[in-house]
Amino acid sequence: MPVDFQQRAVEGVRGLQPYQPGKPIDEVAREHGLDPASIIKLASNENPLGPSPKAMAAAREALSELARYPDGNAFQLKNALSARFGINTDQITLGNGSNDVLELAARTFAGPGAEVVFSEYAFAVYPIATRAVGASGVAVPARDWGHDLDAMAAAITERTRLIFVANPNNPTGTAVDRDTLVAFLERVPGHIPVVLDEAYCEYMTDPAYPDGLAMLSDYPNLIVARTFSKAWGLAGLRVGYALSSPEIADLMNRVRQPFNVDNVAQAAATAALEDKDYLAESRRVNEAGRDQLMAGFERLGLTAIPSHGNFVTVDTGRDANAVFEAMLGDGVIVRPLGGYGMPRHLRVSVGLTDENDRCIAALGRALGAAP
Repeated sequence: MPVDFQQRAVEGVRGLQPYQPGKPIDEVAREHGLDPASIIKLASNENPLGPSPKAMAAAREALSELARYPDGNAFQLKNALSARFGINTDQITLGNGSNDVLELAARTFAGPGAEVVFSEYAFAVYPIATRAVGASGVAVPARDWGHDLDAMAAAITERTRLIFVANPNNPTGTAVDRDTLVAFLERVPGHIPVVLDEAYCEYMTDPAYPDGLAMLSDYPNLIVARTFSKAWGLAGLRVGYALSSPEIADLMNRVRQPFNVDNVAQAAATAALEDKDYLAESRRVNEAGRDQLMAGFERLGLTAIPSHGNFVTVDTGRDANAVFEAMLGDGVIVRPLGGYGMPRHLRVSVGLTDENDRCIAALGRALGAAP
């Protein structure tokens, strides 16, 4: 007799929908009969510059050690992070991308009967990580597409075990300033960990933007999550990290899988931290590209959400999935946001100048074709 595995699965998992990544180039090429080399992907907030040359050189050298397990304690990478940020190595938890770090926080502090607070229109991994450990998610309505931290503080109950705050936020690109964040942290009981997800922090240019690392000593319940996938251009190697108090790091490292960051990724990330010129160029290209996309959307008569990340989210005024499909035929991949409860919006990653121009042109044609 067939087994009903739906009923045997953990309750929180049964109601989950898998995370949907940006559509791959090869898949679009197959479906639309296009040359993969002619397709541009502006769907996954990847760095259009590619990786740092220093990171590439280090990765190539590390390939000779593929038969060896990586350093489970990541001595070199942790020391490089320690030197760059002025923190102790016992405050670091490494992850297979920052997604891994977010899940480690949920596994460490949440569970059946617990509540996890996050914002509407925030990163899809927050509810996935929450429900996967049997906890209940509390999605607080957004304000102006971003976090309403007053409402999130008011949503805290005796069952709250963890809070996720994205700054800047994905997929809307909004950010909260330092005063607003400090006021929120002052309201959060000290026994409730707050994950400050700063995956896009390197792109921030506003001086009012808070540096989570500078706040760690004042808020022992703070966990700052960052990644090498965006501004550092290493999305394919999956390297993320959390910075926190030694006590929290110790707990998260107890549930971290051994060898969760491979030797090539460790070597590339360590080398990338030394390439300050690359990071500066990443920021320059991103700022120019954001301005270019915003201007292009305005010419098309569309409203976009001002962004602090390496992407811009735009209201198409109609079913964004239909616009997305039409753009695929033009060889341009963007990200529809229906799964985030934003059915009229597309998220467009910042590309190189010619890629941004091509995206704007394809969007204009798609708007004329889509109902």
